[in-house]
Amino acid sequence: MKRNWKNWLKKAGVRAIKTVSQTAAATIGTSAMLGEVNWIALASASVLAGVLSLLTSVAGIPEEDK
Repeated sequence: MKRNWKNWLKKAGVRAIKTVSQTAAATIGTSAMLGEVNWIALASASVLAGVLSLLTSVAGIPEEDK
């Protein structure tokens, strides 16, 4: 099965950016309730979420046309 890597990379990238944004928003919201935002923890959690999203995309992207 031939893959269009450029198309896959675009879709996986969009998916990862959405995941990073969602993680950052949730972390900021939770931290704000506790009183102070730990920016290092925010960046770490967001980057990790993005990496995990890309690794998950290796298994397959539902948005990808079959």
